[in-house]
Amino acid sequence: MKKMRLPHLQALKTAGTPITMLTAYDALTAKIFDQAGTDMLLVGDSYANIVLGKPSTVSATLSHMVLATSAVAQGTQRAFIVADLPFGSYEASTTQAVNSAVELIRAGANAVKLEGGARQAHTIKALTDAGILVMGHIGYTPQSENKIGGPRVQGRGSAAAQVQADALAVAQAGAFAIVLEMVPHPVAAQITQDLDCITIGIGAGNSCDGQVLVWSDMAGMTDWQPSFARRFGEVGAALTKAAQDYNQAVRERTFPDSDHSFQN
Repeated sequence: MKKMRLPHLQALKTAGTPITMLTAYDALTAKIFDQAGTDMLLVGDSYANIVLGKPSTVSATLSHMVLATSAVAQGTQRAFIVADLPFGSYEASTTQAVNSAVELIRAGANAVKLEGGARQAHTIKALTDAGILVMGHIGYTPQSENKIGGPRVQGRGSAAAQVQADALAVAQAGAFAIVLEMVPHPVAAQITQDLDCITIGIGAGNSCDGQVLVWSDMAGMTDWQPSFARRFGEVGAALTKAAQDYNQAVRERTFPDSDHSFQN
């Protein structure tokens, strides 16, 4: 499979072909999504929620993200890999941001993602000046949930101007793409039309250049999921059934049977 690179992603935007993106945190699922033809894999700081069971993304550390990025890279041949800069790894200074990003690139990421609009433009410029591809993230930014007051739509009414200004600042700073999370569809559509950089929506309507979902939401692995997420499978139910069948077979001594045992 031919490796996805920035010119390929930009060509998809130009052609109006939607870009697909899913989160991944390990080699096993990364390989499955890669072989399914997913264009981009996001090693998200949602690792804290999905893998560690934490209540928010702010628990993810740079060490967590480096480990997960390395694992995803091992399972990926084609997809373009983006790794999140976790909370606390880029806010102190541009030097800290560059050093953190370098660790993720060395682990196998093709680009890094950070949250924040105009306030992070200087950081994005420093990263791009260092030769690192950057994906921005505006609208609802989970790392700022304590300040925002939880997961809320951003950019309604008069607040749309601020989201648009943030998108422009991120693009002008050199970001190759921007995640628009929980932004009203008309606002996301206008940003996508106005900017040359790639837009990736999550809860932002279908006019963005691409879409991203947390894979466990997409595959039906949890009892709860965001209202904007669609379940494209019931993997959780299938895995539960497989485990139940295994447990029963072991208890009934029907596994292992003669076909799954060494007889000599």
